[in-house]
Amino acid sequence: MSEPVRVTNAAPRVQISGVEPIARALRERNDVRVLLIPVDDTSPEILQLEAAAIAHGARIWRGGPGDMRRMGRGPDAERAVALIGHSPRASLEELLARGGMCWLLHRAGYPSNVGFAIRTAEVSGADGVIVDATFNHEQRGRIGHVSMGASDLLPVVYTTTDETLSVAAQSGVKTVAIEDSGASLPWQVDLRAPSVCIIGNEQTGIDAELVARCDYSIRIPMAGFVPSYNVQAAMTAIAVERLRQLDQS
Repeated sequence: MSEPVRVTNAAPRVQISGVEPIARALRERNDVRVLLIPVDDTSPEILQLEAAAIAHGARIWRGGPGDMRRMGRGPDAERAVALIGHSPRASLEELLARGGMCWLLHRAGYPSNVGFAIRTAEVSGADGVIVDATFNHEQRGRIGHVSMGASDLLPVVYTTTDETLSVAAQSGVKTVAIEDSGASLPWQVDLRAPSVCIIGNEQTGIDAELVARCDYSIRIPMAGFVPSYNVQAAMTAIAVERLRQLDQS
């Protein structure tokens, strides 16, 4: 089996692994956000690393062997893994100034779908997610649960589509509508530049007026009878194409 492609310039969040590299990062940096350590490791060096991370303000995740194996990708990853990068909290203006891809969930209807979308955004290296919807405290808890913790790793901003497009225009960030009526295929649009990708809910999609306001519109090829992909599949198609473009740049 060939080695998977590692895209290193896709996200402001970077994983580091190993006790000493993480300890050094905690001494030298102020942007260690999460520390993942084995649930049953109470060795002095792990406890010292945990204490330093807590003092630093990082979140502590403890996982089993499967978690360490699945999430770790470097040397000594079975002992400790950390995430460094931008703050997981940001205003809309701060988020769009980060220079990567953001996702706008236009008129999101279901908390579970939002949670899955946030997870897809984080896994694919997006800067953050903007949600044009109103959810109560219980529903937001559901979003966090379904996201598998991803909602704690990148900004999730609740605001309107109009406000997002306005700030994007002022910031020079291009807007890309993902819709069946889109004029371009995913690989025909440069997805490496700062952008907000807009995806509608599964019932109403994005109306023509909003598509017309965007700088680009993309349609994802379909060959089946069912008229559309679900939200997460559509996001994944675009996110992976962006990673491909970044890897080849």
